[in-house]
Amino acid sequence: MPAISSPKHVHFLGICGTAMGAVAAGMKDRGYEVTGSDENVYPPMSTFLESKAIRLMSGYRAENLPADADLFVVGNTIRRGNPEVEAVLNRKLPYLSLPETLKFFFLRGKHNLVVTGTHGKTTTTSLLTWIFESAGRNPSWLIGGIPHNLGQGCVLRDSKHFILEGDEYDTAFFDKRSKFVHYLPELVIVNNLEFDHADIFANLEEIKTSFRRLLNIVPNEGMVLLNADDSNCVDLARTCPAPILEVGFSPNAGNHIRNVSYGADGSKFEIFGESFEIPLLGEFNIRNAAMAASAAHFYGITPTEIRRAFAEFKGIKRRQEIRGEVRGIKVIDDFGHHPTAIKQTLKGLRERYGEARLWAIFEPRSNTTRRAVFQHELPQAFELADGVLIAQVARLEQLAPEERLNPEKVVADIAAQGKPAFYEPTADDIVEKLRPLAQSGDVVVVFSNGGFDGIHQKLLERL
Repeated sequence: MPAISSPKHVHFLGICGTAMGAVAAGMKDRGYEVTGSDENVYPPMSTFLESKAIRLMSGYRAENLPADADLFVVGNTIRRGNPEVEAVLNRKLPYLSLPETLKFFFLRGKHNLVVTGTHGKTTTTSLLTWIFESAGRNPSWLIGGIPHNLGQGCVLRDSKHFILEGDEYDTAFFDKRSKFVHYLPELVIVNNLEFDHADIFANLEEIKTSFRRLLNIVPNEGMVLLNADDSNCVDLARTCPAPILEVGFSPNAGNHIRNVSYGADGSKFEIFGESFEIPLLGEFNIRNAAMAASAAHFYGITPTEIRRAFAEFKGIKRRQEIRGEVRGIKVIDDFGHHPTAIKQTLKGLRERYGEARLWAIFEPRSNTTRRAVFQHELPQAFELADGVLIAQVARLEQLAPEERLNPEKVVADIAAQGKPAFYEPTADDIVEKLRPLAQSGDVVVVFSNGGFDGIHQKLLERL
């Protein structure tokens, strides 16, 4: 334990991941010697780490492990069989997961605010962080996206507040608990709860069990904010030992969202007797903002400070982000990869763009949407689109045919509703199919949690 509690040299396995790199840089700033290895050492993370004088090794080899390193941080993507992992285990060297590293070195003794849920985590965490930052509270943060106001997804300061996007995905190959159980939460937001991560969880009940474990460690001086409109969230409240405040449109909610209205560029709502306006559209974004406002209010941030932060919020990369416009056709990028997220995003875009024709392009790429789990839900998810194009399932060879989503069947079900729908295997095929169909005034939204072979730029170049 002495090496873990007071190491001098820390080596990161998988250092170029967004969170791994940020924590590695944070430890370097605190005076630790830091090295790391990754199979993908490339900018911008590699140049960022090298600017901190962190020595990087490309590829995984047992000889990469520095002889004087006294702690090894193992990233979530690292698996058994990795040469460096095998060497760490065989040599009986001390190691931690990234969430454990955060807990030991950055979260102890802090006011930790953890934002969780199937959807809206990144937006809610970004809004909450910006409220704290704008109000001069100087927080640390760890966010799974890049908010335009903040410029980066992770900042580690000597601050009493740490705001984290709490992922229910597993911690490491040696710790299958959700990452968020390591985050020492004082306040937890549960935005919503649905089945997801089919590669980790067998069913919704397993996901609920993981969330109950999280709520079970919130102190009685802390707070849990739950979505009052989500029956799965309300179910969690029955066994939660910490104080609970329900937030939502339900009249039973302690923080009742009222008097909602939409404009061309944003939304207005009232909560806890105060009026707020956000430059975001959609009911789901109002709830995200209401959760952030409720959490900030719990820590004494004034309604005036919250209003100012909302007014200055510039959004997040890959969340309804306009990538460009050509011939009067807008191309929008969105991270949505779950039927509910897709449906809610299309609803928000419909509110913003009115009667404009809305084309939806979808890449089944997440570990859940690659599977047949949402075979029947996906056609309904695209209900508000005027036309749909779906690509081939990503990493097709990793799943047995009977386990895979059938995108051609999704397309056939959508076409049966009387709207244009096409299965086109690649990004290039989709662009060529859409070229003669798209017209000035149309909006094209691309749903993917990956790069999708640069489809956004290809659309802008070829349309």
